[in-house]
Amino acid sequence: MPWETIEVPAGLPPPRPLAVRVQFIPAHHCFPEHAHRWNQMVYAISGALTVIAEGGSYVISPEQAVWLPVGVNHRVGSLLGAEFRSLWIEKEDGDGLPADGPTVFGVTPLLKALVIEAAEISGEEDHDGYAGRITRLIFDQLRRANPLPAALPWPREGVLSTLCEALYADPADPRGPEEWGRIVGMSPRTLARHFATETGMSLRSWRRRMRLFRAIELLAGGLGVTRTAMELGYGSTSAFVYAFRLEMGASPQAYMRGRGDDAHLA
Repeated sequence: MPWETIEVPAGLPPPRPLAVRVQFIPAHHCFPEHAHRWNQMVYAISGALTVIAEGGSYVISPEQAVWLPVGVNHRVGSLLGAEFRSLWIEKEDGDGLPADGPTVFGVTPLLKALVIEAAEISGEEDHDGYAGRITRLIFDQLRRANPLPAALPWPREGVLSTLCEALYADPADPRGPEEWGRIVGMSPRTLARHFATETGMSLRSWRRRMRLFRAIELLAGGLGVTRTAMELGYGSTSAFVYAFRLEMGASPQAYMRGRGDDAHLA
């Protein structure tokens, strides 16, 4: 499925000191490569985003965001659709935050709630200083955020990117390296070598991490644990729960309760 381009609005005013961009990104849509004269926190409150910036390419979940310092060229899109909530932050207010390149970091429930509130009150007059307090809390949370070693790495382009898109769209796809090698015109060994070079991990490890990303996405979207296990291709609910606990240190139910998003889990 080809990607459709979303136009970047022209003549955007600079944030003073913070602005929130609220937009739904449809499936397989992306902004063209561009840069800003201000800092940016790339984030989605639901769905996953694909982010390409300064040679790195990865997918982030609603538990993660990407910090982009002033002037970093980047391209943002979504494979399956996402509720985009981008923070634009004035250059001077980026003090204490990474300035040498893109950084992936974890988003706490508090920071997520602050982003949502900032979007809700955007454009309103700040008569009582409430908006200013929300902004200061966001800055405090950003400076306390923990950098992550990586999100879900993603090949920049070509057949490997197409392969990853197919697996992301259908995590239950049972085809292994031999079959995928035939499809993309590589031997299994060549496929493994190129994939590791592009992503820094084996295809097997990438699929395991991708399933975790999709699990969080499906659970947050209202799917129960059993249905999520089936969608991801696990042989049983218990196998999915075991794999999730191994990666996240908690069961799906406990993990989602920690996010305050467990009312639908069963």
